[in-house]
Amino acid sequence: MKLVFSTNNKNKLKEVQEMLPNSISLVSLKDINCEEEIDETETTLQGNAALKANFITDNYQLNCFADDTGLEVTCLNGKPGVYSARFAGEPSNAEKNMEKLLYEMNGFTDRSAQFRTVVCLNLEGNQYYFEGICKGSILTERQGTAGFGYDPIFQPEGYQQSFAEMTSEEKNKISHRGLAIEKLVSFLTNYVS
Repeated sequence: MKLVFSTNNKNKLKEVQEMLPNSISLVSLKDINCEEEIDETETTLQGNAALKANFITDNYQLNCFADDTGLEVTCLNGKPGVYSARFAGEPSNAEKNMEKLLYEMNGFTDRSAQFRTVVCLNLEGNQYYFEGICKGSILTERQGTAGFGYDPIFQPEGYQQSFAEMTSEEKNKISHRGLAIEKLVSFLTNYVS
């Protein structure tokens, strides 16, 4: 089965490719010559995931899935949430996003947070949603160089290292995206068998 992952993020693509069975051929937006920037204009993660998946289905008539992820920080009432990628403004910049987040959390003792991913799958005329949550806390300074986004300042519950200090295999087992994709993979495996 050929399936489009509606992303241009090479890191996300690599993470997901490592999790899919060989029976599913994953292709990116670049692979289908989709050059358009799909603006994330919805106010929820589910809305943005559906927006991106629907764009591909409507314009390319292909089975596809898209995701949207937000970092939800307790002391900031769930911010940055749906605006995580551009928390510090346009263009999206991971370093500036982390700086702004650490600045806004200054003085708070509750550093609890969660990453939440919603995946929207458009498959043969039907739409399905899968969600993954990884609880943890925000570190006071960056740790590690692997991963992307907020990984250097996010420490998952029950672990002593940040996401950026883990291998992709370790992270995929417990991460929000990993958990959502696991549900997607389980669904697709049953669907194609």
